[in-house]
Amino acid sequence: MQQFPDLREILRDIDWVAVGAVAARAYMPERTTQDLDILVRAADEAHVAAQLVAAGYERVAELGIPGAAFARAGEPEIDVLLGDTLWLEEALAAPSHDPAGFPVLGLPYLVLMKLAAGRARDIADVATMLGWADDEALEAVRDAIDRYSPADRPDLESLIYLGRRERE
Repeated sequence: MQQFPDLREILRDIDWVAVGAVAARAYMPERTTQDLDILVRAADEAHVAAQLVAAGYERVAELGIPGAAFARAGEPEIDVLLGDTLWLEEALAAPSHDPAGFPVLGLPYLVLMKLAAGRARDIADVATMLGWADDEALEAVRDAIDRYSPADRPDLESLIYLGRRERE
């Protein structure tokens, strides 16, 4: 398992979850990544940045989406993504956890986030995660898609099919 900085103490008073490849490893076999992506409320941006800087991180770049990258010598970069989606509060209230114990975005919300991003890597992750999901998890994903992104429902069913075929 890849090692990433443990932000639980640094961000102890802030609701945050890992997203991206680090979150995906909670739902599928791990794939290599160069950074740790985390999601926080947009309203917490200044507080998160201050906590990271106090812990020795330097703000090194603005991201192409709302957020910023932070780095500390000898460690993977931390990409802080700023969220304001309709499902964010629900997701932050009930995080899942990866094999290292990090709080990660729950599968239904990670699927929503990756489908919205629309990048080929994200769509492939969705198919793989859904291929590993049990029936109960798939129902939770379907429910989230129906509530927050119903236009994605036909694609979701195709991705479930492809993910299950891939896993076979």
